[in-house]
Amino acid sequence: MDRGTETGATPGRGAGEGVPAEHAAAGRIPLAVVVVDREGLVSHWSRGARRLFGASKEEALGQPAVDLLPVSGALPDDGDEDTTPYGAHLADDGLGPDLESSLDGRLSYPASGRARLTVPGRDRVDVLWWAYPLVGPGHERLLVLAADTDVLRQDDDVAVERIAPGFALHTNFPGADELARRLPEILPSMSVGESARIVAQILELGYPVLEFSQNDLVPVTPDWGVPRRAERKARRERAARAAQTGEPLPEDLQDDVEDLEYAAVRERLEFLNDVSGRIGTSLDLSRTIIEVSKAVVPRFTDVAGTYLREQVVAGEGFPDGVPDTTTMWHRVALEHTDEPGRWDDVVPVGEAMPFPAHTPFFQCMTSGQPVLVPRISEQMGHMIASQFEKRDIRPLITGRSMLVVPLKARNVVLGFMILLRHPERVEFNDMDRVTGAELAARAGLVLDNARMYTYQESVAETLQDSMLPHIPPRMAGCDIATRYLPGTLLGRVGGDWFDSVKLPGARTALVVGDVMGHGLNSAAMMGQLRTAVQTMAALDLPPAQLLRNLDDLAQRLGETYLATCLYAVYDPIASELHIANAGHIPPVLVRAEDGRSELLDLPTGAPIGVGGVPFEAVRVRVEPGDRLVMCTDGLVEVRGEDIGVGLATLCESAAHPAASMDDACDTIIRALNTAGGRKDDVALLLARLNGIEPDDVAEWRLALDPAEAGRARAVVREQLYDWGLDKLVDSASLLVSELVTNAVRHSHGRPLELRLVRGETLLCEVDDDDHSLPTLLSAEPTDESGRGLRVVSTLAREWGTSRTGAGKTVWFELTLPRRR
Repeated sequence: MDRGTETGATPGRGAGEGVPAEHAAAGRIPLAVVVVDREGLVSHWSRGARRLFGASKEEALGQPAVDLLPVSGALPDDGDEDTTPYGAHLADDGLGPDLESSLDGRLSYPASGRARLTVPGRDRVDVLWWAYPLVGPGHERLLVLAADTDVLRQDDDVAVERIAPGFALHTNFPGADELARRLPEILPSMSVGESARIVAQILELGYPVLEFSQNDLVPVTPDWGVPRRAERKARRERAARAAQTGEPLPEDLQDDVEDLEYAAVRERLEFLNDVSGRIGTSLDLSRTIIEVSKAVVPRFTDVAGTYLREQVVAGEGFPDGVPDTTTMWHRVALEHTDEPGRWDDVVPVGEAMPFPAHTPFFQCMTSGQPVLVPRISEQMGHMIASQFEKRDIRPLITGRSMLVVPLKARNVVLGFMILLRHPERVEFNDMDRVTGAELAARAGLVLDNARMYTYQESVAETLQDSMLPHIPPRMAGCDIATRYLPGTLLGRVGGDWFDSVKLPGARTALVVGDVMGHGLNSAAMMGQLRTAVQTMAALDLPPAQLLRNLDDLAQRLGETYLATCLYAVYDPIASELHIANAGHIPPVLVRAEDGRSELLDLPTGAPIGVGGVPFEAVRVRVEPGDRLVMCTDGLVEVRGEDIGVGLATLCESAAHPAASMDDACDTIIRALNTAGGRKDDVALLLARLNGIEPDDVAEWRLALDPAEAGRARAVVREQLYDWGLDKLVDSASLLVSELVTNAVRHSHGRPLELRLVRGETLLCEVDDDDHSLPTLLSAEPTDESGRGLRVVSTLAREWGTSRTGAGKTVWFELTLPRRR
């Protein structure tokens, strides 16, 4: 700015001294630049300020700004000179609040005016001034710009009535770079594109600029002070006063009223169009709320508080009908131009509260119409403040103009906005009420769209979460960790799933699948397939047969969807994996012995739903400590990149040492999710195959003789003593006796098998050749049988039955006693 001051360039004069002729366009004039800190002291005083106001930089810095700038008093018309040093105590010409209101902090929005002052050694000078509050962590509070109106009067060809100042990086107070970047904030009604153009012009010329425009882009700008325009302005003011008071309007002012009305309507249409373009840029409810709040402050109001119904915030539906005094309203946003933190403790965002029937807020929410309060009286301020326990809100609201507008869509009130203007600012009027209603209607539709999307997304995520199992971290002979990551597309709910199923013989089925596509239909299909896998796994079907049956089921469900599936059965006693694949990416096996990782070479198989394709299963030998990694293609597949790159990264990250299973999962996710932009959802299952030592397994064959129940009790008792599980002897021997007795009674000729497995629990299994599964019976007091499984159900930690190829298995588990 100071460089421009030194040139003395003026609009309409051609090339100023030292200024190239091609840059001597209207709009380059000397500016005085003053920065006032939060204590009201001058922290920057430019050379232009020295020339305009007469005080040197040394005399001005650290002095109260009110002693140096034209701040109050009447504009003199009697020819008497103002003898106050540096021309202090002069005022605007009625275009807005005087500068003193800005200097002492009473104004927190941009203001401007015109003043006349006398400077020692110079004639009386007319100046235009602008005051821009600075919001942020810095020490500066106010930016004041001033210009000599004489340079403006010298160009009678300029056909505009309002001016807006811009400023350059070329100034010598700290923080100039930041101020230049924040031009759209300091001139809030100026578009980003317009601001960029002005800044580019400033940087190119290196001079301060007054931007001349046919459009009223800036909230408050002073009149030029040209006599013919002053006369026109006076006529408009007369017309405005007549319109406000209801006085008869002289005929000579009819055109001025029409001009006023046209200008006002145009201004409000421009405002509403601008707001409409700034809100609804996403379907995120939180972001939409912030956009709506920032769109109205400070151009339309100084404070905007947004309240939404509790169910809207939660993404839920709510009952029909008008809200009442029990309806809870969440304060979801609060935007203001006051000093930072002033509102935070009194009305914090996130608070929920009802509103009494006597408040204007209740009137707005029940009628669905805006409520205008020209000024909040002491009595109304006290009435509103009574809702806030132990917090006095009266200093924040009393004396301000208030407009409450409903946020509604489809005739349903979703919330409301409380708009407040500072006491120094013009009151809300009926035109503002109409503008506010239109603003709220547009904002309400945007919020409702975001609400509906949030609600649908919540429903889909709830469905997905309900279908994904909660797998215990420990199964027989293995530890398991899982991760599910939703996709980043709008329909991010998908058909990826994982599961584990407990099988007879201390075995565990491990499953990962992926229904192709996204959305609720894919998630629903996934739920059906997952349920079918669980059911068929409980029948202990071999992996290839299970996939064959799953494919047949998918064919019956319809031909719309395809799915891939990887099904593995881990036998910790035999140290073996039995795996079949239906079009899925292969699993990774990490060997504990040397840390080497490899993709298992499996028959690929066709996806589930293709139909008529055979499936094959392979057996893979494993050792205790080996890790099996199963995932869906969303983890390794990146658009435009070969999937082999992702699979190689998967192998590398899976082999990385980790302190826990969860850490190992996180390592894999981090390694494969660094590029960002992942579109597909991801299911990941990691199993550490611990195995079960031979010494922890005991097996016996029993004849089909009722006396074998006694032998079973004896061998179990002896084995538990050997394992040091004395506390389980009585319970285990009793339950084994019940299972063996039932098996002897229902078997068809093949000997029974009894097995004990010591792992995380004590597992007992009895196999026979009968395919009928036993069920719990309600035995009467006189019945001689039917109580065996009731005893097992009561004493066991868990029990169950499953079919096998040769018959069935009935099992129970007991909790091991704590080791000291």
